[in-house]
Amino acid sequence: MVGEGGQIGVLSIGEALKIAEAEGLDLVEISPTAEPPVCKITDYSKFKYEQKKKQKEIKAKAQKTVLKEIRFGPNTDDHDFDFKLKHAINFLKEGAKVKAYVHFVGRTIVFKERGEILLLKFAQSLEDYAKVDQLPKLEGKRMTLMLSPKVGVSPKK
Repeated sequence: MVGEGGQIGVLSIGEALKIAEAEGLDLVEISPTAEPPVCKITDYSKFKYEQKKKQKEIKAKAQKTVLKEIRFGPNTDDHDFDFKLKHAINFLKEGAKVKAYVHFVGRTIVFKERGEILLLKFAQSLEDYAKVDQLPKLEGKRMTLMLSPKVGVSPKK
């Protein structure tokens, strides 16, 4: 059993409850899997509040992943490709994931090979900055490619 001042020792449940009651506090089980189980004499509402606070801190420190999308057409020209490539490089340097997709409108669906070649060229151009999470895959009228930043790429300052 642990109290406000430190470790009290190994006690029976009855003795621990009497001590907690005498101090006007609650007996809270901290580690039920330990042998013997660890309990603490504390105010239960304060204990729950501190637990919530710790969870919020952990959640705030967790890195949030941002997903940026870049759209191509199956007939995208070299200049547009280079322009979108520069944007993708900036997104990856900021630590965001990139989802590049070719959107087939109307009869352009017959140019599936062009879309796939375009996305593979895009992935190859970004190989210094990103690793491929998902190779080009056709889903309805869209062919998508997922990229995530390489670990060695430093964020832009």
